[in-house]
Amino acid sequence: MTKIRSTTVLAVIHNGKVAIGADGQATMGNYVAKSNVKKIRKLQDGKIVTGFAGSTADAFTLLERFDEKLNAYGGNMKRAAIELAKDWRMDRYLRKLEAMLITADKDELLVLSGTGDVLEPDNQIAAIGSGSMYAQSAALALKKHAPNLSAEEIVRESLNIAADICIYTNHNLIIENIE
Repeated sequence: MTKIRSTTVLAVIHNGKVAIGADGQATMGNYVAKSNVKKIRKLQDGKIVTGFAGSTADAFTLLERFDEKLNAYGGNMKRAAIELAKDWRMDRYLRKLEAMLITADKDELLVLSGTGDVLEPDNQIAAIGSGSMYAQSAALALKKHAPNLSAEEIVRESLNIAADICIYTNHNLIIENIE
């Protein structure tokens, strides 16, 4: 699978709250094409939030298909994710798409990839993109050592740490919460 880079998306469930955020940088080759891309989308009247990394056109195609699956399966996020992953792996057109998704509802996080993976991450932290390991490490430390922070504060601080380290991640953050 192609290594997805040029963004950082992080989702955290902490103290019963869910937050997902992403930086705004889009690169083309070795230059910044845009600095304020919105990589987070709310679905199902805000009950499900998604974030994407990779090719924007590919991600929008996958988000549209995911929304269709959500509608087909009555808003059941896990079932919709599994069905999308099956299609993504098997369909000749979808198989060529280069993107990853994080989906979150009030109870769980899932990471979807083009290899057919639907992963439930440990520690209720999910990260994708070039700065994902920096953001995930920071989020793990903050959850453990600063338990009074909110999920949104953990996401914001972790993405800022990733942006300080990863050249493909900037400080123009968009963070959404699930109420």
